Order: sequence, then C-alpha cells, then structure tokens
Amino acid sequence: MNIKIKKKRYLIIGKTIINCCIGKGGLKLSKKEGDKSTPKGKFSLGTLYFRKDRIKNLNTNIKKKIISKSMGWCHDINNKNYNKKVNYKNNKYSEKLYRKDHKYDLFLVINYNIKPTVPGKGSAIFLHLTKNYLSTNGCIAIKKEDFFKVLKKINKKSKIIIS
Repeated sequence: MNIKIKKKRYLIIGKTIINCCIGKGGLKLSKKEGDKSTPKGKFSLGTLYFRKDRIKNLNTNIKKKIISKSMGWCHDINNKNYNKKVNYKNNKYSEKLYRKDHKYDLFLVINYNIKPTVPGKGSAIFLHLTKNYLSTNGCIAIKKEDFFKVLKKINKKSKIIIS
C-alpha cells in the first residue's frame, strides 16, 4: 500500500488519515541541501532504523536495522558518502542518528536522491517521529502510535507520494 502526503500536512494510507509535519520550507520539486524543504515526488522506501533499547517487538515486512551509537547520515556535499549512513565519529559533517530526543527512535529512509546521489540535491529525508508537529528540516514526521499503524500497511514495494 502506498503512503500519500498532502499539502495540508496529512499522511494518508488506505482509508487512514494521520496528522504529520513537513519541512519548514514547504514542499518543493527542486530541493537543495539545507533549504529545509520536503521534496515533492514519488519515492520508494528504504531501510527502517530503530533503537532497540526504546522500540520493542518490531514486526514489519520492511528491511530493518538497529541504530548504534556511532551511526550518522552524511550531509557533506563534498564527501563520497553524501546522503548515506556513515560512522558519526569519523564524519564531522553528519547528522547523529542515535539521539537523546526520541525523533529517531524509529525512522524510515525515503529513497530521495539515493540512486543516483547528486551532491547538493538534499540528504537525510526520513519518515520519523514527532511529539509536537513542529516543522522539520525536510523530513516527514508523525507520532509514534501512528508510525506503527503505517508499518502494518506497508511492504518493500510500497511508495511514498509527496504532493
């Protein structure tokens, strides 16, 4: 089943409508690194990452990985690992994935600017958690209980349509 994101900041999956938040810069077809916008388009879903110390009994058909303390996501446009998972301790231009807040306790990679990766086109676009629906830096965020609803309805063939 596909996930749809609408301008009015709703995530729709089947007949289920969920509140969500998007990037501070709104939705854009021509996203650029650091513009805080959420990219418009139709994208496949990547790996599901989770904190095993905070998320228990995760049942899903999506490929999943446990987040370690050393994981990061590279946003350095001059690095060969741009828009990829990296070792946070060895890459000062990366976003830490093992966080004190709960935003990345559970997140799903949205395959935006992945294959091929174009430096400067934007990185680290995820579906992640929120508690307050404040705008993101380009990701889509939903509440934890809603994330579990979404996981029950998606599989490796699911897409996310952002419009």
